[in-house]
Amino acid sequence: MELNKVQSEGGLNVTLTIRLLMHGKEVGSIIGKKGETVKKMREESGARINISEGNCPERIVTITGPTDAIFKAFAMIAYKFEEDIINSMSNSPATSKPPVTLRLVVPASQCGSLIGKGGSKIKEMRESTGAQVQVAGDMLPNSTERAVTISGTPEAIIQCVKQICVVMLESPPKGATIPYRPKPASTPIIFSGGQVRADPLAASAANLSLLLQHQPLPAYTIQGQYAIPHPDVWMPVPRPVLMNSPFPMI
Repeated sequence: MELNKVQSEGGLNVTLTIRLLMHGKEVGSIIGKKGETVKKMREESGARINISEGNCPERIVTITGPTDAIFKAFAMIAYKFEEDIINSMSNSPATSKPPVTLRLVVPASQCGSLIGKGGSKIKEMRESTGAQVQVAGDMLPNSTERAVTISGTPEAIIQCVKQICVVMLESPPKGATIPYRPKPASTPIIFSGGQVRADPLAASAANLSLLLQHQPLPAYTIQGQYAIPHPDVWMPVPRPVLMNSPFPMI
């Protein structure tokens, strides 16, 4: 969470940047059909809402703007998630409605202030808002940020986010922050012919297909994270032996 204080005629105007960690399905809900939902959120809240690129299981949603715009954007996201939960329950036998859950990404240097001495601050936030708040003990991979999970009704979440913003403003991050960047689900594997397989199971199926066709498999040269077929080296592959197979060998 970053902040920029600007002195204006109306007093102290605070611009915040808050980062959220969302799963692909949640991001799809926020974007909406042809981007209509996120466009509406931007227009009605006045906040800038950016969604990280990439084919990743998780995405970062960055919300920037004055505090009132931030809270409006959070309210719209929380109510949208509640709407999704209600719609999913129409086809489910479940009777109790699960809470709305949002995950903030916060610099680890600010998490101590968020928890408070002996957990006093986080306990106060839970009791005053009715929301469940949990601060992850470990930092997110390759970063100096932690996930802060907030669960409850949309109203409780909004009140909790307001209190978290106050704490963050009072205790700015210390030192440089290495932001968390979600990684792709798997590293793509490039086969001869130029096919790209991101799924390890698909890769195994492709190799098996070559074996069954009795075609030689190419040798691979490892370049960075990719396996590139070597043009000059070919390794003959013996015909597979299928033990106890009901089918005759060809």
